[in-house]
Amino acid sequence: MALLIREQHVHALLTMPETIAVLEDAFLASAQGLVMNQSRSRLPYPHGVLNYLSAATPEYGVSGYKTYVASRTGARSMVTLFSVVDGRLLALLEADWLGAMRTGAASALATRFLARPESHTVGIIGTGRQAVTQLMGLCAVREVRQVFVYSRDPAAREYFCQAMARRLNVAVFAVDTAQQAAEYADILVTATTSRDPVVYGKWLSPGCHLNVIGSNWAQRRELDSQAVQRCNLIVTDSLAQAQLEAGDLIIPANEGSLDWQSVSELSAIVEGQAPRRTHPNDITLFKGVGIALEDIATAAHIYTLASKQGLGDEIDLLS
Repeated sequence: MALLIREQHVHALLTMPETIAVLEDAFLASAQGLVMNQSRSRLPYPHGVLNYLSAATPEYGVSGYKTYVASRTGARSMVTLFSVVDGRLLALLEADWLGAMRTGAASALATRFLARPESHTVGIIGTGRQAVTQLMGLCAVREVRQVFVYSRDPAAREYFCQAMARRLNVAVFAVDTAQQAAEYADILVTATTSRDPVVYGKWLSPGCHLNVIGSNWAQRRELDSQAVQRCNLIVTDSLAQAQLEAGDLIIPANEGSLDWQSVSELSAIVEGQAPRRTHPNDITLFKGVGIALEDIATAAHIYTLASKQGLGDEIDLLS
């Protein structure tokens, strides 16, 4: 019997430290050639976009795919898991919180390897669900002491600050401009839906680390080209996928100000086969596009926990 694992089960089972550990193992397996990952495919139609991405992770005994529809009313996601041994359907998972958690965990993993150990001040631009898990992830890997938050909606940023201060027991302050969030940040997060840059290179402090995760469309970006040019080290979760949909990198590459050969993959950073920060004043960038490996490894972890704890609803489907 397969399991139907709903959002409330994902919330109950998934912790940020465990998600970071799962992704570290998954990226290490990827570096060792033990993972098959397929970049996102998109099917646009008049009122939305159907998205599909898949991976096989024999290390976890599963293959699977994530599908979600993005429209003006938001996005709704589901992950389907199969056994790599006999092809059985193992689970269907509602995956909205799963997706936010794995994105926060991927940024946290990159931060752990790239940001200065003494990074204590965080700037965040954007206050949606992705911003929530980005800050959760950063607090799991660095001693965050203060956070400066900007979004276009003053009420939303005030609510975010109050909620995250309570949740994480850290000082979180709303600011009036994106520049105020960025210019003193040791770690800067962009988690917006903007088509145009929200961060400019002249704002960046020496030694800062950036997690840029809001856009995965080739024609959209959150950083201007100068910000990318100022980065001494650029890392992404999938170079192949980034070349298709990371506007933050595609646009400067098309302008001739970025060489794709200088971009490393997170798997190589985790394995120790790619350069990491070499100087305290280096500016480092993680451009997360969100790949299937992150979804499927996290879903496999949730499925294992749900099976052990008797959570989820058994369904007689494809048995």
